[in-house]
Amino acid sequence: MKKIIVPFCLIIMIFSCGDDDVITSDIIPDVVAEFRTNLSDLNIYAGELNNLEISSKAFEYETSTPLFTDYAHKERLIALPNNSSLTFDGDGLPIFPDNTVIAKTFYYNLDERDPSLGRQIIETRVLIKLNGNWESGDYIWNQEQTEAVLDPNGSISPVTWVDNDGIQQTINYEIPSNTDCFTCHSTYDNLTPIGPKLRALNFERNGVNQLQELINLGALNGLSNPNSVSSIPSWLDNSISLEERARAYLDINCAHCHTAGAYCENQSTLRLDFGTSLIESNIIDRKESINLRISNFNDGFSMPFIGTTMTHSEGISLIQAYLDTL
Repeated sequence: MKKIIVPFCLIIMIFSCGDDDVITSDIIPDVVAEFRTNLSDLNIYAGELNNLEISSKAFEYETSTPLFTDYAHKERLIALPNNSSLTFDGDGLPIFPDNTVIAKTFYYNLDERDPSLGRQIIETRVLIKLNGNWESGDYIWNQEQTEAVLDPNGSISPVTWVDNDGIQQTINYEIPSNTDCFTCHSTYDNLTPIGPKLRALNFERNGVNQLQELINLGALNGLSNPNSVSSIPSWLDNSISLEERARAYLDINCAHCHTAGAYCENQSTLRLDFGTSLIESNIIDRKESINLRISNFNDGFSMPFIGTTMTHSEGISLIQAYLDTL
């Protein structure tokens, strides 16, 4: 067989077919750091779009404690520009290079008891860092599940699925507008990511610590040992204290607004970051208000303010049990 010299960006696949050699080559396209009309044009997924197969030019990540969004599942990814990495900057958000793309896709399994029956993909929220500033866009998936189109206005998407108990659930899922996105992602009037804080990534996923995996991949510099970073536990972890579980729940669902420089800074005295002490959090003083605003769904009054259209029974039980101890 003759030696074939190709550019480094090509993947060569050679198959032997009898006496003839068949050679095929595929270029892995770079992720596009701009808001194009169609999600497929961003190259964050490979193959058929609805397979949600993340491009090898990006990496999937998960948060240590789950966010409640009307029981939707989420697939999260980060795509860094070529020859770049995240830079350690403490337990919070790392420093992202310009042209970083962060995406989160929301979907429902048609039947939670058997995910192989398919899913309904609702939206893919995208953040892109351009010239030092983050910009947001939301892509809404079509009914055929073949494409998602950029839409800044938000909308309602009816969703029906069967839960783990075999009960059919139906909601009118609210897709946020760009203004809604800024409400939650605002820090001192600047749009910022929420999820990929290092303390929220510092846990084992598929048997490997996520931060260590990023270090091994060369995607995170300035950090050599994940043990030097704090971590947020999962509110689902029954092996830890009730307080830790409740504070983890409040952190992932509420702290992005109830913290310094955020949307609720001047509207509420609550400071719900997991690392804030109980006294400084003002949870004790505001426990009646917390209970009232999470226990019933009233649009414009109940909490979380954006991202839900129903109450979260498991979360309510957890928070109420915790508040009863204070």
